[in-house]
Amino acid sequence: MIRYFDSAYIAKLYLSESGSEAVRELAANLKAIACCAHGRVEVAYVFHRKLREGAIDREGLQARMDQLRLDTLRGFLRWLPMDNAIFEAAADRVRDLKADVWLRAADALHLACARENGFETIFSNDRHLLAAASHFGVKASDVIPASP
Repeated sequence: MIRYFDSAYIAKLYLSESGSEAVRELAANLKAIACCAHGRVEVAYVFHRKLREGAIDREGLQARMDQLRLDTLRGFLRWLPMDNAIFEAAADRVRDLKADVWLRAADALHLACARENGFETIFSNDRHLLAAASHFGVKASDVIPASP
């Protein structure tokens, strides 16, 4: 089975942080994980943020980037191409969004990419993306237990 993970979920596969274990458990039974192409850049910069914050060192950043590349080469991570139809779908969706829907452009691209590629569900822990998913005709799921 192939599931769509946003970049935050993919980053949790490579980092030891809150929610990583639950995301790894979900990923363990998958044939592959799909994400839009810009998600690859987002994941790389999550690693860089962890370097900047002192959570990992330069060697840790390099190791994670190498593993990300290896997982891509072996086909476990599938970065979906983003054509004009995805950009149009993401941009056009704003016409129907209520004023109180809070959504970043990058998250709208994830939702549009998932929908345009036939994924019924997107996995994320981003509360804004999760709340907006239904506006894109996609279900949202978060396997990370809520903090007490």
